[in-house]
Amino acid sequence: MNPFVQQIRNLGPARLAAMGGVAVGLIAFIIFFATRFSAAPMALLYGNLSATDSREVIRQLELSGVPFEMGNNNTEIRIPTEQVTTTRMHMAELGLPSGASVGYEIFDNMDALGATNFMQNVNLVRALEGELGRTIKSIEGIQNARVHLVMPTREMFTREMQEPTASVYIKMKSGRLAENQVKAVQHLIASAVPKLKPTNISIVDERGTLLSRSFENDQQQVQAQQEEARNNLERRLATSITTLVESTLGPGKVRAEVRADMEFDKVVTASESYNPDQSVPRSTVTVNNNAKSSDRQPRDVSVSQNLPDAQANSGAGTATTDENRTEETVNYEISKTTENRVRESGNVKRLSVAVLVDGSYTPPAEEGGKRAYQALPEETMTKIEALVKTAIGFDQARGDQVQVTNMQFTGIDDLLGDQKEFNVLGFNKEEIMRTAEGLGVAVVAVLVILLVVRPLVTRAFEAMPTGEDAILSNETNSAQLTGPGGAPIPSNTDDEDELDDLIDIDKVEGRVKKSSLRKISDIIEKHPDEALSIIRTWLYQEA
Repeated sequence: MNPFVQQIRNLGPARLAAMGGVAVGLIAFIIFFATRFSAAPMALLYGNLSATDSREVIRQLELSGVPFEMGNNNTEIRIPTEQVTTTRMHMAELGLPSGASVGYEIFDNMDALGATNFMQNVNLVRALEGELGRTIKSIEGIQNARVHLVMPTREMFTREMQEPTASVYIKMKSGRLAENQVKAVQHLIASAVPKLKPTNISIVDERGTLLSRSFENDQQQVQAQQEEARNNLERRLATSITTLVESTLGPGKVRAEVRADMEFDKVVTASESYNPDQSVPRSTVTVNNNAKSSDRQPRDVSVSQNLPDAQANSGAGTATTDENRTEETVNYEISKTTENRVRESGNVKRLSVAVLVDGSYTPPAEEGGKRAYQALPEETMTKIEALVKTAIGFDQARGDQVQVTNMQFTGIDDLLGDQKEFNVLGFNKEEIMRTAEGLGVAVVAVLVILLVVRPLVTRAFEAMPTGEDAILSNETNSAQLTGPGGAPIPSNTDDEDELDDLIDIDKVEGRVKKSSLRKISDIIEKHPDEALSIIRTWLYQEA
């Protein structure tokens, strides 16, 4: 252990500091790569944050002890993937990020005592705009959204009131907002603002493209609705055909296109028809009249006729009259049919259908060969055509056309050729890449040790003087500094250096060897114990 400690001491502080720095750098390098590849993958927590939201989110992450990384000019925050969901829920409970918009929380910090009616109305509009903007940003694919509301108030002594309007700016992460999403945003805002119609909402994207059909005339809206109805009919029929035929041929073996010619004329039909063969009694009037009368004629005039019961006591003759009459009136109504018909939906004038089907394939005769294509039989094609006609409601009278063609499909495998999955000794590409990364780190560490650390250590030990060299140097220095009588001899190093430059090394090589041997023998005679120790050290090292 003593020789090792002596060697370490002989290195000197400069060499020891250099070796320590290299060792520390090597350890830090290995730790960096180990943590780099062993750390959990980071996922995006929030992006496009404002300075206020970024500061608040970072503060909450530090309080929760969640590791994070900043990126994209401190507008993106990344955390470990397994903590993204829980962290977002925690941030949502705290109302973060606020999206740099003001919602109903504006009323939390408002002094209601000194607020005027105008300030209350302005803050209400601001809060409603902020809440709508937050809701719209929650839709998938939308990066940012701003809502501007115009809510006019009714002036005094006026009967007419201006309708509210709205304008929406939307910034997408990628792509454009779909048509159904545009309508959804319109109805979302219209439902949140009183008396706001969806047609009074204008939506613009970051490219300045008008996405909604607001503020357009009725004719353009009607045309757009008609075109949408036609497209929906074509998609529905094409889907029905594909689903029906794929159940027989298999998925991916059918392509169907439908062209529908439709008329959207508004037709009002009013018809009134009479049927003379059908008569129905409308009213019946029946009158019955019965009349009966009797007349008595006396033979002469007397006093008895003027007494009571003169008629009974008279013996004159009686004349009786009896009359019966019946009258019936019947009114008949002819059958009448009145029909009023209004057709506003589109009427299909003609359908044109094109269906492309793939054939069958036989297995390759040998391994690695290509499959042989075989067309479908004529009988199968006839059945497929009959199925297609039934599915679309084929009507030959209106000129419908159906064309079913059998052709070979060209797939991705045919374009790219036969490509097998990358697999080496049961390892896929991802596993091989991770193994290669680990091996790369190991190779770099080994190269640093061999090319940097080892040469420095070797040079340090080579430059360290051994025991014999130290004794020789000490005796030489003492011999040079003292004379025969022990008197000091002044050294003329500068003159000797100049003379050494002029002297040829080859000529004095023999003299130097002879002088060295003589000096060694003198040292051994003067210091026999030290010489014996050096020889023993040599023997121990060789053993």
